[in-house]
Amino acid sequence: MRRALIPVICGAALLLTSCAWGGPGDDTGGRLPAAPMGVTAVAGSATSVHVMWNRTPDGPEIATYEVYRDHTRVKEVPGSEHMVDVTRLTPATSYAFTVRARSTDGALGPASRTVRASTPAAVAADERAPTRPGHPTGKALGSRAVQLSWERSTDDRGVTSYDIQQGGSKIHSVGGGQTAAVVTGLRPGTRYSFTVRARDAAGNLSPASGTVQLTTAPGSDDAEGTAPTGFRATTHRTDGAYYLDLSWVPPDVDGVVTEYQIHLDGQPATSLVWGGTAPRATATHSFYVGRETGATHRVRIRAKLPDGTWGGFSAERTVTTGG
Repeated sequence: MRRALIPVICGAALLLTSCAWGGPGDDTGGRLPAAPMGVTAVAGSATSVHVMWNRTPDGPEIATYEVYRDHTRVKEVPGSEHMVDVTRLTPATSYAFTVRARSTDGALGPASRTVRASTPAAVAADERAPTRPGHPTGKALGSRAVQLSWERSTDDRGVTSYDIQQGGSKIHSVGGGQTAAVVTGLRPGTRYSFTVRARDAAGNLSPASGTVQLTTAPGSDDAEGTAPTGFRATTHRTDGAYYLDLSWVPPDVDGVVTEYQIHLDGQPATSLVWGGTAPRATATHSFYVGRETGATHRVRIRAKLPDGTWGGFSAERTVTTGG
């Protein structure tokens, strides 16, 4: 029998326990910040890795984020920033990264999940930059996100990554095998200008692509343009235990979504990772919620987008066991 929040195989999906999401305060008397979520790491060159994460929601105000390579703190950035380039790395080497948030009262929260990135081999005497990314296009995904796509660049030694720039400043990075990205955390009703540049293993940057100008929708929709749609939740009982039965349509983004996070009663409950072919149409999943009849639960779901960031939450559904 499946049990709550214990690793089990569920069809093609793997149900994983969730990490610690915060905890009691330290001796300062304040609450610990939550572990940063949506952490990604992408090699930018043979000697650098670009690390990104989502803003820590709720909880105490964040003063700084600390980035760790293995167990060593290598970078610290202000709480208003959510990415950093870790440099002076060794070519052809695998690295593990975590991120921790520190509140304004000095409380250091738990580490994020570990993400890994491998730097490519060094390329001797490479001074030729990749070609300009071609024909960039985009669309607004609600009020807080946009989706960009472009044609692949070429390089005599291979493209390692693409930098997404806003007004000349780098705001995002994806691997050299991708030709699309979703940029989140934007302001509603705001006009933005984006360009894309390709980078090779030697760190050579291509000329910037043409400019894509997009305006986010007014109002606040919590990035619903990247959220699963058609979300439904019911319950069933088996052998005296109750299960939540979920169904949804994956968000319409470039690439395949293979990971989701399920929130139960306002808290992250579990992650769902497809081990086989992830559905592109309707997806379904069931998980154990207990044996109590008449228990009411609120549930919603969000997707990890192909570029590693978290999309918006689905509509929240309320269900009652035995109801």
